[in-house]
Amino acid sequence: MTVLIEQPCLEERKDQVEKNELILDGGLVPENVATGGFNAPNINDFGESFRAYDVQNERLKSVEEFYRVNHINQTYDFVKKMREEYMKLDKMEMSIWECCELLNNVVDESDPDLDEPQIEHLLQTAEAIRKDYPDEDWLHLTALIHDLGKVLLLPDFGELPQWAVVGDIFPLGCAFDESIVHYKHFKTNPDFNNPLYNTMNGIYSEGCGLENVMVSWGHDDYMHMVAKKNGTTLPPAALFVIRFHSFYALHSAGAYRHLMNEEDVKNLKWLQIFRKYDLYSKSKVRVDVEEVKPYYMSLIEKYFPEKLKW
Repeated sequence: MTVLIEQPCLEERKDQVEKNELILDGGLVPENVATGGFNAPNINDFGESFRAYDVQNERLKSVEEFYRVNHINQTYDFVKKMREEYMKLDKMEMSIWECCELLNNVVDESDPDLDEPQIEHLLQTAEAIRKDYPDEDWLHLTALIHDLGKVLLLPDFGELPQWAVVGDIFPLGCAFDESIVHYKHFKTNPDFNNPLYNTMNGIYSEGCGLENVMVSWGHDDYMHMVAKKNGTTLPPAALFVIRFHSFYALHSAGAYRHLMNEEDVKNLKWLQIFRKYDLYSKSKVRVDVEEVKPYYMSLIEKYFPEKLKW
């Protein structure tokens, strides 16, 4: 089954990655992380700073081209169309672990820090969080499943182009914030000059809550949709992390906070914790899948039905 998307014709910002320990809004880093917890490396596997989009090399050139096409084509109408299509959950029935295994063939072209299969990143992230937060089993599972929506790249799920699946996400229906990576490419997005969408609030009201905000289509929104509609018992903070983990303009730059409600403020603190592990746990260190699989299978059984509709 192929979902047809009209293919496009084929000032940078240096993303600010904190090099110090994580500071939560209104509070200090949890003690277990500050003292002997996860140690964030300074460079990625390519010898560069993490999310260093201004570095000049071939991989970074391809990443910018990805964002050029992404920023031109991710419009409010496009996202509405995608949500209507994928809300049907009629692509496949399978378990969470089966979906994890499908990701072995997926590489994210938007990521300047990683060229390993996605299953490696999922387990690296989950195991790093598990070490520092041993009692938060919901967060371990959230780490394992947060990127499962990347199956949208595969033929059975429509084989969407990379620009419609991966990369940083951002709201549609209001102005694009200049903190978004490669912001300059939005200037040729049809929504950029639309008076309905190009103001600070756009079609939204201040404090409306991020659950009411349309964000660019991709694996984040899709996995959030799959989890919620299949009746997961994961807490709201987990669903927030799944949907917004690629929303760097929010959780790194602090943009769009005027749209948040009180619940969003609470959940953002967990997202900022998660961000550190999601970004910095990417490495060549392999995780023994068979050794950790029983633990994650027990969590899947606790929080999800045996089979899910995708």
